[in-house]
Order: sequence, then structure tokens, then C-alpha cells
Amino acid sequence: MVRNIVVLGGNSHPALLDSVCNILGMPACNRILTKFSSGESRCEIQDSVRGKDVYIIQTGSGGNGSKLNDHFMDLCIMISACKTGSARRVTAVLPCFPYSRQPDLPYKKSGAPLFKAGSESGKKDYTFDSVPATPAPGVPRSAGFVNGTDITNRLNKTSLTNGTGSMSPVKQTNGENYFNGNGISQSVASPMPVPGNHGSYTTHDYENVSHVVAFQAKPGYKQWVAQAGTLVANLLTCAGADHVITMDLHDPQVQGFFDVPVDNLYGRPLLKRYIQSHIPNYKDAVIISPDAGGAKRATAIADGMGIEFALIHKVISLFITDRQNASMMLVGNVADRVCILIDDLADTGNTITRAAKLLKKEGATKIYALLTHGVFSGDAINRIKASAIDKLVVTNSVPQGEHKALLGPKLDVLDIAPIFGEAIRRVHHGESISVLFNYD
Repeated sequence: MVRNIVVLGGNSHPALLDSVCNILGMPACNRILTKFSSGESRCEIQDSVRGKDVYIIQTGSGGNGSKLNDHFMDLCIMISACKTGSARRVTAVLPCFPYSRQPDLPYKKSGAPLFKAGSESGKKDYTFDSVPATPAPGVPRSAGFVNGTDITNRLNKTSLTNGTGSMSPVKQTNGENYFNGNGISQSVASPMPVPGNHGSYTTHDYENVSHVVAFQAKPGYKQWVAQAGTLVANLLTCAGADHVITMDLHDPQVQGFFDVPVDNLYGRPLLKRYIQSHIPNYKDAVIISPDAGGAKRATAIADGMGIEFALIHKVISLFITDRQNASMMLVGNVADRVCILIDDLADTGNTITRAAKLLKKEGATKIYALLTHGVFSGDAINRIKASAIDKLVVTNSVPQGEHKALLGPKLDVLDIAPIFGEAIRRVHHGESISVLFNYD
């Protein structure tokens, strides 16, 4: 039993909290973590934390994305409550770190996210060959493009209409060039009234924005979107976190956002042991990275186990604006081979399922997909069910109970509680945790 330590948990992953406490041989700290009728969080620490090391386990993601921000706010409140209660040190344990994917979210060429708030997928029936509109449900597929470019859509984006819905006549310019109704680039009038030439604009038009021509950016105009990585780090440290423990950050540069120590543990030892014990003749298999960004992660396992490596990367035309229109290219030979897809995170499941489809087309006999974080938001479960993936392996950094019930024997879940339990024990006793980084 570890003494002078308190392990506290949020509402995001109670099963993982219980497993870690069983490994450490101690009960979880008693606390009250609920919500008031107004929606505000209520936190009350019922055990003394004075002068103790406090470890707060709260995973930062889940299939129900609506609760992610609530869980993060609960974490900040629990950290603050422990610091107020004179805790000697507070460590935030986040198996799946929130907002770590911000630099890699799918964007259009113009810089705007593909996701549309409140949209629902119009297509629920998936087949092996289906390519759902991902990651934005409801986005129309790019059928009937000319040389890969939707000409009509481009003309609509670069045209200005007046209050009646027709093309605005060419007037004095404000330095912006757009296409007119004939597709010829011309300068158009400034949305502000021109002295002596008011046209059909009135004062009421400016009071009612539906009657005023909205600014529409030319192709290539950067619609800047806030990145929350630094903000999340500042919130945790401002709340009072002295240390952060997480696993397989999607973007390791997130560690640089913190002014406190960050231990980024690896899920690779679990994936490596699964390959050795559950995949027959794994030496003859091929390890695949589904995108170029994960090549280093996959090659680390391939080199350590002496297995061949192949790479899938996206080939995107300059004229294509949506990521789902990009084509995928395989570099390597997978014909008549068992393929093992390695990635750190699956959210909508688009990348991993499209990669599996390409591998099956190239002659792969069986496809395993090994992931650290199985978030599976939106239509990911239906997509995986209809995909060419024969076996999906994830860790329980995110609760997998509902996913296991839906996917059945197709999904295997690996337990990360021993890794985090050992990390907490070593940090508490001041021991080195470098052995946990040695996945070779």
C-alpha cells in the first residue's frame, strides 16, 4: 500500500479509477462531483488532502463529445479544490489529452473547418465500398466534378448577390475581383454605399443583415480558427496542476505549452505484446501507417519487432477543397500478407477505414487495426462495422463499454491501468519512469 497519497477521480472513467486504485492497494478518495440545477459543477472533497500527493484521473475525451468540456471543467475545479485544501502536490492524469488534435483538425483549403455544427448525417447505411462524408456529416459528396474541381460550387462561392438573389451589377471597385454571371473576373461594388449612387440599398437594409450582401472570401482567403492547445495548458496550470501525466499525445508539441513537467507515456508496449501473442506468424506481417504523420510511430514498432513496414499517404490536388476528396496511395507491397494498421487515435474512423479498404483492394488477406485511443465519435461505429477491418484493438484510455457492446468480438480492449498505476507509484516515490518509455 502506498502511503501519503490520494487518488481522486472524475466522472469520465470510473472503471479506470477503480483499476488504478486496486493496483496501488488503496481506496479512491471520497468526493462529491455533481451539477447544480443551473448546470454549474459542484465539487466537494470529503477526505483530507493536506500535505499529500493528489493524483486526479480524468480522461479528456469520449464518444459523447458533449461531455468533454464538462469533464475538463470538473478537472480544473477538482485541482483548485485540492490546492485550496493544502495538498502538497496535484498531478492531473489524463490518459487521453483533450484538444491535442487542434493543429491537425481537418480544414478546407481556405482554412475553415469541415465540421458543421448541428448537422446530421443524411446517410446511415454503410457498405464496404461506401465513402461517408467525413468528418462533417451532411457534406455532399463530390460527384460530377470536372478534373477534380466543382466549377459550379466555386462560381457560387466567388459571386456576390444582391437582396433579390440575382447577380450584383458591376460598380465601383473596392480592390476585390470576383466572377460575374458569365464567369469573367470583374471588380464588384463595395458593400458600403457609394455617394451619389445608392442603388437599391436603404437604411433598413443595413439594419436587417439578411438584405445586405455578406462578405464572401475569395478562394485562398484564410479564415483563422482559434487553436486551444495553449489555452488548455494555461487553464490546467492556473488551476494549480503541478504535474501532468498523459499517454500518446497526438501532437507531442503540446508538451511545450506547459510550464510544469509533462510525462507522455507510451501505449506501444501493449500493442507490441498484443501483436506477439494474438497474431499468428506476425513476423511475416506488414505494419502500416495510415497516414504520413504516423510513420514514425509505426516504424518504431516495426523496427523493434523486425517486421516490414509500408506507408499510406494522401495525395491531394490543389483544386480539391474537401479532405474526403483526397486519394490515398500505398507505398509498399501487401499482396497476400497480413496487415497491421498502427495509429494513435481514431475519432470519426474515416482515415483508418479508408486505409483498410485500400489494403484489401491491394490484396491483403487480413487487416488488424491497433489504436491507442478509440474515441469513435459520430458515425464511426457504423463505419467500422462496414469496413474491411477484421480486428480492431484499442486501449481503455476512453471508456469502451458501449463500443464493445456494439462491435462485439471485432473489438479487443487492452487495459492501461497497470501503466498508469506504476507511473503514479514511481512519481510519488521519486523514482525514474524511463523504464515505462522503453517500448523496445
